[in-house]
Amino acid sequence: MPCSVVWFKRDLRLHDHAALHAAATHGPVLCLVVIEPSLWAQPDAAHQHYAFLLETLRELAQGVKALGGRLHVRTGEVTDVLAQLHALVAFDRLCSHEETGNAVTFARDKAVARWCRSHGVTWQEFPQFGVVRRLTNRDHWLRHWQAHTAAPQLPCPELTFHSSPWPAQPVPGAPDLGLDAWDPPQRQRGGRSIDLAVLDDFLNHRCRHYRGGISSPLSAPTACSRLSPYLSLGAVSLRELVQATAQKRLQLAAQHPDAAKGLDAFLSRLHWHCHFIQKLESEPELEWRNLHRGYDGLRENDFNPVHFAALTQGRTGWPMVDACVAMLRETGWLNFRMRAMLVSVAAYPLWLHWQPVGQWLARQFLDYEPGIHWSQMQMQSGTTDINTTRVYNPVKQAQDHDPKGIFVRCWCPALRRVPDSWLLEPWRMPESVQQACGVRVSADAPAGAPDAWPLPVVALDAATRSAKDRLHSLRKQPEVRAAKAAIVDKHGSRKERDGGPSRARPRPAADGRQISLFDAPQSQVV
Repeated sequence: MPCSVVWFKRDLRLHDHAALHAAATHGPVLCLVVIEPSLWAQPDAAHQHYAFLLETLRELAQGVKALGGRLHVRTGEVTDVLAQLHALVAFDRLCSHEETGNAVTFARDKAVARWCRSHGVTWQEFPQFGVVRRLTNRDHWLRHWQAHTAAPQLPCPELTFHSSPWPAQPVPGAPDLGLDAWDPPQRQRGGRSIDLAVLDDFLNHRCRHYRGGISSPLSAPTACSRLSPYLSLGAVSLRELVQATAQKRLQLAAQHPDAAKGLDAFLSRLHWHCHFIQKLESEPELEWRNLHRGYDGLRENDFNPVHFAALTQGRTGWPMVDACVAMLRETGWLNFRMRAMLVSVAAYPLWLHWQPVGQWLARQFLDYEPGIHWSQMQMQSGTTDINTTRVYNPVKQAQDHDPKGIFVRCWCPALRRVPDSWLLEPWRMPESVQQACGVRVSADAPAGAPDAWPLPVVALDAATRSAKDRLHSLRKQPEVRAAKAAIVDKHGSRKERDGGPSRARPRPAADGRQISLFDAPQSQVV
């Protein structure tokens, strides 16, 4: 008897799983996960992503086993795996969620579609987020998002499993896939049960600190929801998060207005999550070329490997920047404002092209979500032309969000004895102060030395001013300005009004800031 194959990708759950639900209505089901070597060979893939995936898969496999089935985990390219399975099992239907991923997953999905057509297999895909395939414009996008998140959640269906003769296959280790050995020791662990515990803790306790706590790297680790890696890998559905948050918000509205306002802000970021993923869905080239082609060549030909090495090694000489890089390396996470600052520093004073910086950051972020990530890289670098230029001064960010240097001292041990008055700009310390606190600031400071700190790689103010002048000079050119309208029409947000959609700037956050992509719960930021 023919069966349906459910292909799990970044939707590793049984609850509210449209593909699984649809397959169950057609008879026996075979559950499949494919570990794709070509995907893990990409420059945006990291050991921590794979480790988090395996942790989540273990729990999914236990869930399938409890229902009487087996989760088949195979290694290979998807079309090859499907061909091997088809030779053993006469399946006539493939069910999966839609995926808005990097260029490799896009090409793979097109290859799967060709394979299915040539083998008479029906491939059914279902929306994973509030993202619309083949969207022509944004006029009614908000209605699609609202309809998706308001629909009833799908409980795990009653399943009849196909008894496949496929023998179990060992799961490859990270070294087998050519992944770097580093796995951040303090990163979050995968699994739906952990995810639900994090959600419960956020909704019932931590949400009251959300509005005021998400900007500072000191308070953000607990004030932020910390749900983004689970949402990115699909251990929880977007619909689940939206509905659970909305229900809790109603419960808190009367007696705990601050907590309710925090959940309002969180709900707005769940909307922005899909808004930005839609950009990559509508324009996959965002991953590798400037959204506004008038910015081609702006930074690409000036790429400075010394600047890039200083950034990625946490040796820029700016304490707040280097502390953030150190935290990322150890935890795989950073709050939205500090992520924005890192990209801004890379794009302006260091004048680095966004793509190699984006590939490096993708590997650092446990919650890497391609649609949000690449849109943000371009927006913060100024190559979209439809967003305000965002330049974050790392000294001012430290003064605003770490005035006592607690965060900097935590992640930069060499600066722990530096007085507060010099901590955020150690290159200004007189020689006598350096001697007194046992820190030498110099251009040749050895990496990792407990008594040395590097000079900034460039003069911050002058380099930033020069970068902004170059960007704004290009932005004023008539041909660059003329191309802006088409980008707004294709990617700009809309507000739904009674008379129809209208173009609109993003709604301000509750604390008065304009919401940027880093405020979205991406893969990266919730």
